[in-house]
Amino acid sequence: MKPVPFRLAWTNALVLIALVLPSLGAAASGLRAAATITPLSEQPVYDLVVYGDSSGAVSAAISARREGRSVILVNPTGFPGGMSASGLGASDFLGKRNTFGGIASEFYDAIAAAYGEKFVRSFEPHVGRRIFEKMLADAGVSVAYHERLNRSPGKGVTMAGRRITAITTLSGKTYRGRMFIDATYVGDLIAAAGVTYTVGREAESQYGEDMAGVRRGDTQPRVHYTQRDKDHFTKIVDPYITPGRPESGLLPRVQPIPGLTNGQGDRKIQAYNYRVCLTNDPALRIPIGKPEVYRAIDHELLLRNFDAGDERLPALIEPLAGGRSKVDWNNMHAVGSDLPGANWDYPEASYERRREIENEHETYIRGLLWTLSHSPRVPEAIRQKVAAYGLSRDEFTDNGGWPWMIYIREARRLIGDYVMTQHDCEGKRSAPDPVGLGSFGMDSHNVQIFVTEQGHAQGEGTIWRVPPRPYGISYRSIIPRKGGCENLLSPICLSATHVAHGSIRMEPVFMTLGQSAAIAASAALDHNTSVQDLPYSELRQRLLAAKQILQP
Repeated sequence: MKPVPFRLAWTNALVLIALVLPSLGAAASGLRAAATITPLSEQPVYDLVVYGDSSGAVSAAISARREGRSVILVNPTGFPGGMSASGLGASDFLGKRNTFGGIASEFYDAIAAAYGEKFVRSFEPHVGRRIFEKMLADAGVSVAYHERLNRSPGKGVTMAGRRITAITTLSGKTYRGRMFIDATYVGDLIAAAGVTYTVGREAESQYGEDMAGVRRGDTQPRVHYTQRDKDHFTKIVDPYITPGRPESGLLPRVQPIPGLTNGQGDRKIQAYNYRVCLTNDPALRIPIGKPEVYRAIDHELLLRNFDAGDERLPALIEPLAGGRSKVDWNNMHAVGSDLPGANWDYPEASYERRREIENEHETYIRGLLWTLSHSPRVPEAIRQKVAAYGLSRDEFTDNGGWPWMIYIREARRLIGDYVMTQHDCEGKRSAPDPVGLGSFGMDSHNVQIFVTEQGHAQGEGTIWRVPPRPYGISYRSIIPRKGGCENLLSPICLSATHVAHGSIRMEPVFMTLGQSAAIAASAALDHNTSVQDLPYSELRQRLLAAKQILQP
């Protein structure tokens, strides 16, 4: 065999190297990655691991640092503060301002100071985010962003008996801890840890709540709703694709539910939306165009409601501080920015399915705003008013002005040894172990739109009744039942009925409960006991020292 010339041999070798180098590089990269993974036994063990995307997650982490604890905040999103940094700039002060202290009060005081005021009714999303980031930095809290819990069975939570020892995220990172707090809006950690929880609405008979379960909008009088016709259909609206013809089918999101009776329980939850921050300032306004996947039929019910003579603007518009014509745009009346029925499977859904639901809501709300601005069937005054608004150029700048987070008004709820009910909210029962106060109205947005026996569209699930005075929220409502997980607290998806949760679910209350949960975790570590066996007398002293308000 003739020898291969050196130049040819070298050329062939270069070709061979070029062909195999990518795979060798990938293998080498994998080897490097494997070599840098710290064995579980050598990873740090935090006193407290807070898993959460809410404002309560931030207050819990800060509180733990103030308790002298090592803590890490594992955040499934890319920003701190949950809805208080993602568009919910108004409405939460409808509760009494003097019912919360501690870190929640510090946050709202810092918000006011950012505007040069002592008190503000509302604030811009970017200001909320900036305050949260500063508070975390000042407290020395480490935050791991974009770390979502691995929810595959047996993958995301490591248990030793009745205690969590570690959680693992989809990126493969593991966080070891002595105590854990689930401060998510959905309760993914309590579910993965095998804690007992519920989703949906209790029947009226379960706890004797006269606002529980199904609540039809055509009930007269509406004892479950005290704001007259707000948020209800006031006109006769045909729900069929071809008006007057049931055989043509129903408009989107209208449910055929024969025999729908007040007080029935189900696994349905109140509607979600995005709390969009809009502006009519020409220098900031990003016009809202017609969505690429716009479907006129998705907004036919809105237009028929106008056709029927309901000329109310279907939006609750709250001006935001700052003097630059920004508003918090929320749902109101019969057909607004809520999308009833589209979110029922969100609490238990996969991450991928949740994203689909979020996209559906975004498309719907963009389409709603475009329709209100352009359809000749919309009253002229409403058309002109809505057309003046657009997304704000200086908010959510990495997302085109659109909020990062959908407004998860309700998801999973823990079932603890103390279940907060309507009776607590109304002062007919008082928790002997309060860790915070609630004061907001027992509130639920529409759960569904259904067809009445007369063939009309009607809303269902909207409730509202204001507690007579602030009420205590039980410590046992933020921990699992005795005999359950011993080192886990859940201040957001707490143990409460659908009715009571509707009052408790305010952002200042979540911040309060997050702080109290961290203080309880620290106290349990000091006493070397489970969260269930922690003496409340000891916890109460620590809460008061941290300026928590426990009595009206």
